[in-house]
Amino acid sequence: MSADRWAVVDAYLTDTLLPADPVLDDILAESAAAGLPDIQVSAPQGALLHLLARLQGARTILEVGTLGGYSTIWLARALPDGGRLVTLESEVRHAEVARANVDRAGLGDIVDVRVGPAMDLLPSLATDPATPFDLVFIDADKPNNPHYFAWARQLTRPGSLIIVDNVVRDGAVADSDSDDAGVQGTRQLLASIGSDPAVTGTAIQTVGVKGYDGFAIVVVSS
Repeated sequence: MSADRWAVVDAYLTDTLLPADPVLDDILAESAAAGLPDIQVSAPQGALLHLLARLQGARTILEVGTLGGYSTIWLARALPDGGRLVTLESEVRHAEVARANVDRAGLGDIVDVRVGPAMDLLPSLATDPATPFDLVFIDADKPNNPHYFAWARQLTRPGSLIIVDNVVRDGAVADSDSDDAGVQGTRQLLASIGSDPAVTGTAIQTVGVKGYDGFAIVVVSS
């Protein structure tokens, strides 16, 4: 099967399972018009994040990597009354677009977009009222994946859920000799998950409109 076929199936699943959503469509269009890269999660992946947040009963969510706010909105829509989502974005222009998109979705009151390198912003969350977070979604620069995961562990509680996107890297994650910093960062992340007795995690390979990749999902046990 080819990537073209994966994209066709993704389109079929989206049309069949997900109601039409003009707001999300407009958000994707606004992000594209602003020149943001087309690297946000797909619609089925966004719906999966939404379902996982609902199943988790998440009241507080941390997102590392905002881009144009597409995944942010999927996650924020799962929050109950009084819920809060903090999302970290290193690029000022991306954050501006994300804020506008979040406002367009009517979620500006519960989504806090913070601008700056995540490694600079994460320490301040240790005393944030939203901490500990019920769910953390990591989808940022891949070389820092092990550091983001370490912070996610500090900012969560037993029972919290941590999700990391793009962990298969078109299959390159299996190559221990790769000179790609993103691959090596992801391998270190997965090794950290596998060696941490206080978490239980797995990784799932995916195909679709975003190509061949996958995600890791971790439950904090202690």
